[in-house]
Amino acid sequence: MKYILSLLVFIGLMSCTTSQTTQYSKIEYEVGPCFGFCPIYKITINSDRTAVLEAEHFNFSQGEGKGDFDKPREGTFKSTVSKEDYDQLIALTDAANVKSLNDKYEDKRIMDASKTNLRVYFSDGSKKGIAMSAGEKPEKLTKLITYISELKQKQQWEKIK
Repeated sequence: MKYILSLLVFIGLMSCTTSQTTQYSKIEYEVGPCFGFCPIYKITINSDRTAVLEAEHFNFSQGEGKGDFDKPREGTFKSTVSKEDYDQLIALTDAANVKSLNDKYEDKRIMDASKTNLRVYFSDGSKKGIAMSAGEKPEKLTKLITYISELKQKQQWEKIK
């Protein structure tokens, strides 16, 4: 009897530790234009691991001239982020401790870089937005936005509009 009781306690403890919920409902990262051919896009990654990419220009091709901006936007795409990649995204978001970061990391002296925005939506309904440009930022924030950019590149995007 004590073995059965021990087994039930063990199973109960394991079920508590394996049910994992995220504190984030979605993470958005938006990159604006620069004075060149930088990718212009907004990526949204939801807690169910679905992702939407709103691609404007230079996400799937390189720029060749000013006339490229007159071309239609590239489109809206969807994908599903793998569990491993999503877990890494959550770990980096946790490590960055976004709620404690400043709302802006902008260096007004650097004018030719893209302006970017990171928005983290929490499960409790709150939101943290961080506006950025070139210049210094906390290392853990830099790792997070670099990872999001790399994640965008490795997805298999399906065009929906």
